[in-house]
Amino acid sequence: MKTFPLDFHDLKELIAEYPTPFYLYDEKAIRENIHRLYKAFSWNPGFREYFAVKSTPNPFIMQLFKEEHCGVECASVTELILADSCLFHGEEIMFTSNVTSASEFKKAESLNAIINLDDISHIDYLEKHAGLPELICFRLNPGGSIEYGDKAILNYNDYKFGFTKEQFIEGVNCLKKKGVRRFGLHSQFGCHRTETDYFEENARLLFEKVVDIYHSTGLKFEFINLAGGLGIPYKDGDSQADIEAVSQAIKRAYEDILEPAGLTPMPLYIEFGIFMTGPYGYFVSSVLHVKENYKTFLGLDASTNSFMSPSRYTDYHYITVAGKENEACNCTYDITGALCENRDRFAEGRSLPSIEPGDILIFHDAGAYTYSQASNFNGRLRPAELLLCQDGSLRQIRQAETPADYFSTLDFPIKY
Repeated sequence: MKTFPLDFHDLKELIAEYPTPFYLYDEKAIRENIHRLYKAFSWNPGFREYFAVKSTPNPFIMQLFKEEHCGVECASVTELILADSCLFHGEEIMFTSNVTSASEFKKAESLNAIINLDDISHIDYLEKHAGLPELICFRLNPGGSIEYGDKAILNYNDYKFGFTKEQFIEGVNCLKKKGVRRFGLHSQFGCHRTETDYFEENARLLFEKVVDIYHSTGLKFEFINLAGGLGIPYKDGDSQADIEAVSQAIKRAYEDILEPAGLTPMPLYIEFGIFMTGPYGYFVSSVLHVKENYKTFLGLDASTNSFMSPSRYTDYHYITVAGKENEACNCTYDITGALCENRDRFAEGRSLPSIEPGDILIFHDAGAYTYSQASNFNGRLRPAELLLCQDGSLRQIRQAETPADYFSTLDFPIKY
């Protein structure tokens, strides 16, 4: 059974001050997870986590990672502004290019961020608009596909990101002629897997490509960025990633392939998002109505515009009914919001205790790619975000939206 960091009494007191719906993040658990990650990779000199800002773009969360000596991975001007505001600077920022504008390159260059190019044509574009930095990184698309357990996990030939290996080598040689001397390599293969052998197999394939590029260019990279993709167990009983075992599996590939080629020590970077905060965030909402027709529906005081994961990705999120954790789950419900959209469902056919209006539902594993993907569809407003601090106090780190927020970009007289 998944647990919630507040007991029922404390949760009721919290709701009296901050009405539902809201997100709640557990600072202590996030910090402990960062410590565990760094301990697991302590064998690798220069290892660094670049927290994926897109997963939980709140500066109070980002500051936790700053204090724990992590970097941040950004993909837009807005995320770069957040990073700068949280006092990340220089090579603590990984700017991952993807159909990038001149203004974005200029902002990244002004912060001395590591610029991670997605396309060989971006070399000339970057040089023209922002100049070439001392250090530059390329995203590698090795082609082919990744298969695991008789299933195609990632089809690189249909993947919009990255240089081919041939373009990569051409790009390195081009930039070396232009005076660039420091290079990094970035490649994504995670895809939310949790199996240890999956990460070893694909780290080996990537490291082999690194050796091939070295033999073609004579280039020893400053770092290899393994990007993100370590998953979490959404369903109670799902297998959980063993970060220590994953680290040791990557270490075996590192020692077997990079060491004999003379390419070690080599700092490894990662860009975990879901693994870092996903299990330590909760979406809390109250039941407004119980509706009976052909099925039994629970209507919440939130809609999936605020918590899109269940409807957009069909993710399963474990649900706790606060105060009824020990009651039998002998009733079946579809859990919905108020959107004019039949897919506005948090869960279907979910077995829960008997529910009444006013009951509080807690959705687990809501700490990443949840608020960041919220919208204002149907004029519905996004909820507050709260932080459960290490000392047990509660802090509001984002206010709930108001109609004034919704209309703030309109140059029109609104009647409230």
